[in-house]
Amino acid sequence: MNRRTFLRSAGVGATALVAGCTTEQVDGGDGGGNDSGTTADGTGTTTGSTDADGETLTVATYSSFVDAPSSSPGPWLKEQFDAEFDATLEWQTPENGLNYFIERQLQGIEPGADVYVGLDTNMLIRLDEKLTDPLFASVGSGALSRRGEVKESLEFDPQGRAVPYDTGYISLVYDENAVTAPETFDGLLKPEFEGDLLTQNPTSSATGRAFLLHTVAAKGEDGYLDYWRRLQDNGVRVLGTWEDSYAAYSNGEAPMVVSYSTDQVFANAEGEDMSEHQIRFLNDQGYANPEGMARFETSENVDLANRFMDFVLRPEVQAEIAVRNVQFPATTTAELPEEFAKYAHEPPEPVTFTYEELKGNLSEWTDAWAKQFASK
Repeated sequence: MNRRTFLRSAGVGATALVAGCTTEQVDGGDGGGNDSGTTADGTGTTTGSTDADGETLTVATYSSFVDAPSSSPGPWLKEQFDAEFDATLEWQTPENGLNYFIERQLQGIEPGADVYVGLDTNMLIRLDEKLTDPLFASVGSGALSRRGEVKESLEFDPQGRAVPYDTGYISLVYDENAVTAPETFDGLLKPEFEGDLLTQNPTSSATGRAFLLHTVAAKGEDGYLDYWRRLQDNGVRVLGTWEDSYAAYSNGEAPMVVSYSTDQVFANAEGEDMSEHQIRFLNDQGYANPEGMARFETSENVDLANRFMDFVLRPEVQAEIAVRNVQFPATTTAELPEEFAKYAHEPPEPVTFTYEELKGNLSEWTDAWAKQFASK
């Protein structure tokens, strides 16, 4: 994560997904590019015209959240919000994502937006390492009427700035015609699975980073590198991005790939053979990548920004975002459509590292992994 949409992978002949649900929204980037082009100041194309008689709320996000009207949540959210609140929601998709606003603050320039949609733990750590003054405001307990409906397990900001609105889970996707995926991390090390696993580089991929963090959680800070050495000895293939690894999987180059537990939602929609899209949660766990929204500290539209975030947390809106973004709701009150719920699998035990656990450690863990992998 960062939303995933369907595309036909060139030369593959099978449905592939663009991963974006988590950290960088487009696997390996930070907010991705903007297919509509960018403005002269690099903010990206804005969607929505200003209402001279009402308020305008500028919401920044990653481009895939708004650029596909038939599947992205953005256009639907704008239509619903504008109609109900007699206001104009204006989307902003900076080419460099959150980095665009970090650079503006370092230069003493106002962000030019009221809300950011698409934050995760890693992004918060990055901005806190680079900035001394707050970029986002803390959302008080009384500011949002639905704040208490967010699942406690998905809270990832100890400063209360980011409000979770959805989450994805990293899992194995496997072809049961070729292999029965192991049930544990240790099972992946068995000789019978030699060369069977495709994953992604954690230094350039959100899904790869999540899988690496799950191995740290499973094997400990002192044991994860040894585990990866044994994975290497058993022929794991690490490709640059999620797109690369899923294309290789679709081509039959290996029967297992690190991907998302919503994979069957896409397979069902495209009429794919479900036996080629089985889900396995190693150790009965899935690494969670929640996404959050936050109000810019300098926003002058505090009330409207709060109303927007409360709107996003409504049960019916949570369900719509989940279906369109192919993620899971962040709240306890959303009710998913029956077919979506049938094919979107949640792990028995979600696993994730907290902000405090990742700060100061994430770079060290990934750098150590990269050094070991490069040495072989």
